[in-house]
Amino acid sequence: MPAPSTILNAPDGEVPVITIDAPPEAAALQHQASSEHAAMQLAPAQQAVPRPIRTVAIIGAGTMGTGIAISVLDADMQVLLLEQDPAALARGSERIDMHYRKRVSAGKLKAELAAANAARLQPCTDWTQLGQADLVIEAVFEELAVKLAVFVQIDAHARPGAVLASNTSYLDLDQIAAATSRPQDVLGLHFFSPANIMKLLEVVPGADTAPEVLATGLDMAKRLGKQAVVASNSFGFIGNRIYNAYRKQCEFMLEDGAWPEQVDAALQAFGFAMGPFAVADLSGLDIAWRMRRAQAAKRPAQERYVAILDHLCERGRLGQKAGAGYYNYADGKRSAHSDATVRHIIEQASLARGVARRHLSDTEICRRALLAMANEAAQLVAEGVASRASDIDVAMVHGYGFPRRHGGPVFWARRQALATLQAGMQELAAGSGGATGNAAALHD
Repeated sequence: MPAPSTILNAPDGEVPVITIDAPPEAAALQHQASSEHAAMQLAPAQQAVPRPIRTVAIIGAGTMGTGIAISVLDADMQVLLLEQDPAALARGSERIDMHYRKRVSAGKLKAELAAANAARLQPCTDWTQLGQADLVIEAVFEELAVKLAVFVQIDAHARPGAVLASNTSYLDLDQIAAATSRPQDVLGLHFFSPANIMKLLEVVPGADTAPEVLATGLDMAKRLGKQAVVASNSFGFIGNRIYNAYRKQCEFMLEDGAWPEQVDAALQAFGFAMGPFAVADLSGLDIAWRMRRAQAAKRPAQERYVAILDHLCERGRLGQKAGAGYYNYADGKRSAHSDATVRHIIEQASLARGVARRHLSDTEICRRALLAMANEAAQLVAEGVASRASDIDVAMVHGYGFPRRHGGPVFWARRQALATLQAGMQELAAGSGGATGNAAALHD
């Protein structure tokens, strides 16, 4: 392990070399507003006339598919909800009906409008019905083989000129498009769950996506009331790439000496609605566990890997749905602290790495988390995954709970002295075996 860093571990009594104090809120909010506007605009070379969309087919009636369906229904469009399993289709249809009944009961929606929205829903199990749709959105299980099989069916039944979209959050869009005879019509529309509430929509063109198809994706975001961010086709796109770097650094801090509740509390105090370990328990640890195992063969040998989450999952601690993850959930309530099992797993991980556990201050926890995001952001800009550094701030605020009053990780990074920021990123990368981004890329 590298020697303790004076940048990462500045004592609380000293003025930190890298600041984490709150920026002028007005400046941060102004940055976020201008960044949101810019993110919705295509470069002149990419601009085209969107294809008209009146009917949207959604494949998959699970939580994501029904959330997308509600968003489309609320935008006054027809929805064809397709499922292969009649029971799953019935559950999805009931979930949508229940959503509107609850909205009416709560006084948040007039009964007449709720009825009109629900009436535009057409549930079905017949693939041939896809011929009605101007836009088809796949929202099935995040596994390449499953999505490829679905897109073979979409290609066989969707009408010529229909836009074919995948809701994938990690997978290679070009591989998905290659399952069709019309890759120019394929793009990614990455919604965030619950899709009828979360505002962020990552719009992802593939190598062959036609300009008017990309323009249609941006136009749909506007019609759905979403905040779009255009991302190039790359594993995890923008948001998940940044969040994974943040989450990994938080896991490193567990091995170094922190407990989950310390990390969560420090980042909540900074402004996040929830800390990373509470979020992981809420979403389900098995999701990340499955993704880790799928990517294990591609993980660089020198990259630091923390197996704490793996060991939790092996013990059936999959998060809130299992009653235990990083925390216990007795009677649906989160315990205030990690329990003896979790602490033992963390201590064993530290021992296996040969790390002498030490106290981490809130300042260090926040500083390392922010540096991790800034470092990954610089790499995304250099790779062209994000065409603007400010798009990263939009994605993190609208999709991942980064506090809006802090502007975003790029806004934070721009407030640091460039040389100091670069040194901090280098030290962070050296401790993780990862790459170092060029801090100057964030000052576009």
